[in-house]
Amino acid sequence: MIHALETEHFGSKKNMALSPSVVPKESEENNANCVETKQSQTASIASEDPLQNLRLASQEVLHKAQQSGRSRCLQCGGSRMFYCYTCCVPVENVPTEQIPSVQLPLKIDIIKHPNETDGKSTAVHAKLLAPDSVNIYTYPCIPEYEGKDHEVVLVFPGPQSISIKDVSIHLQQRIESKGRNKADDLDVPACKLRRTQVENTSRGPELKRVVFIDSTWNQTNQIASDERLRELLQVELRTRKTCFWRHQKGKPDTFLSTIEAIYYFLVDYHSEVQKEKYRGQYDNLLFFYSFMYRLIKNARDSGEKAKPQLGQ
Repeated sequence: MIHALETEHFGSKKNMALSPSVVPKESEENNANCVETKQSQTASIASEDPLQNLRLASQEVLHKAQQSGRSRCLQCGGSRMFYCYTCCVPVENVPTEQIPSVQLPLKIDIIKHPNETDGKSTAVHAKLLAPDSVNIYTYPCIPEYEGKDHEVVLVFPGPQSISIKDVSIHLQQRIESKGRNKADDLDVPACKLRRTQVENTSRGPELKRVVFIDSTWNQTNQIASDERLRELLQVELRTRKTCFWRHQKGKPDTFLSTIEAIYYFLVDYHSEVQKEKYRGQYDNLLFFYSFMYRLIKNARDSGEKAKPQLGQ
């Protein structure tokens, strides 16, 4: 289009004299079309790679490991790619110091179904990248949460689940309920009870721990309905969509993989509860996930291009 305008400008002065506004109008239209095309291309790229805007540490170490192939786990001796999903440590050709460490504002407990295949689970990513804040338990092993339901929530899309923005309100209600229950206990001195209620009100609810279930969606109800988890406040991530390459057929795209659920919960908690602008603090939780996503997507795209087209 630029060449066409140049030809018109330099090769036809007569036309320019008769219609002096033709070129400016065409230029405006072309610029508008250019902007629209770029926006469309940007949207298309974003839909193809929803993880493109993450603020990640260099993944060069993973590129090198992928090229060199499987390596040995320094703890169990198993042959793995990138990391050992049994020991939750990087393999020999992925130096620990080249893996980012993510500081989390909350403790994370992951309850893994015993039938969940370790090699297919993304839960280990959280343990690898935030080892001081993440613990993984295999069901029926569950930590003790009794008496802590005002500071622990379960991320699960149940019928009573709430959104993250309402977490503080519901935790506060639980604190107040505990205060009322204490009032019925005649052994508690009135002055001590009043002091405790004032302290709780001034301090406000404080979320300390978040529980996630790591299993196929058909197995989650067994764990979520366990009496040790049943009383916990359930939180649902309603606006996030998965890009997991093992998305289960027949399930909505809001059903996330474990590492996606952890990541998106923390991002939303940061903005909705802590009321702070998110600046990529937890993006490195998707350090392995984003790399594997692109690796698998590229392999699939190459496979599709290699298939013969109908009619050829």
